[in-house]
Amino acid sequence: MTDDDLTALDAEFEATVRATIAALPEPLASACKDVVVMILDFADDDTLNEMEIDDPYDLLGLYRGVSLDQRSINDIAREPDMVFLYRLPIFDYAEETGEALEDVVRHVTIHEIGHHFGFSDETMEAIEAESTTVH
Repeated sequence: MTDDDLTALDAEFEATVRATIAALPEPLASACKDVVVMILDFADDDTLNEMEIDDPYDLLGLYRGVSLDQRSINDIAREPDMVFLYRLPIFDYAEETGEALEDVVRHVTIHEIGHHFGFSDETMEAIEAESTTVH
């Protein structure tokens, strides 16, 4: 794969993340506008160690923050909620499974944003089914 191929894949990846977030149904879209989405190649070593993950390809995404269902008006100021998407493991997963990259990015993005709301896996699946397909 050439550098130009990687640049095109990076642009496609970022565009898919943006389109996925834009396609979230209301009121979710409005409620997650303050969530920071970071795209990194891999999780850092501290994160992998904290989660007891040996292979960095095993972590596709991560939510860091306090989910809305766990917050209190008595909370002190905290860091912003963040969703981390790990680009290279997502590319690898899409290639290994034969799933379209757009579908994997969409699934991981919605899943991690769902953690911001404290949603169950079943609720996240329903949101994914309700949101517009990105292609």
